[in-house]
Amino acid sequence: MNQKKIEFSVGVFVLVGILAILYLAIQIGSSRFVGDDSRVVEARFNNVGGLNEGTNIMIAGVKVGKVGKITLDTENIVAIVELKLSQDIELYDDAIASIKTNGLIGDKFVSLDPGGGGLPLEEGEVIVDTESALDIESLISRFAFGGIEEKNE
Repeated sequence: MNQKKIEFSVGVFVLVGILAILYLAIQIGSSRFVGDDSRVVEARFNNVGGLNEGTNIMIAGVKVGKVGKITLDTENIVAIVELKLSQDIELYDDAIASIKTNGLIGDKFVSLDPGGGGLPLEEGEVIVDTESALDIESLISRFAFGGIEEKNE
């Protein structure tokens, strides 16, 4: 009888341990089984220059969301970037989305200026004002091969 109590206790302990590890893995990975507490808006860029799905979205250096799907609008030749933001983030129709780089050769991220003078952006609406990624390679090649002209005054 005592042996069965010990085996049952060990089994419960192992089960609780496995559930705790599963819970921590889900929390660290920011995954959710039920529901999604984010809302989606879109931004249109001429050049996303290495931006990937899952990239961070930041306002004033604070993470407020992640990049969703990135698709190409073949009619207007622009990249449509889905921005998955926390529900509590308020954006307005004069918001600006910029693609920035962490450091000199770092990863890309989307920086948002939420705006403030206008109507609030609703789920699925588009951020009109965007700044595409800076293409350092084309700048260097333009400079090296004489594409940039100096002004003498």
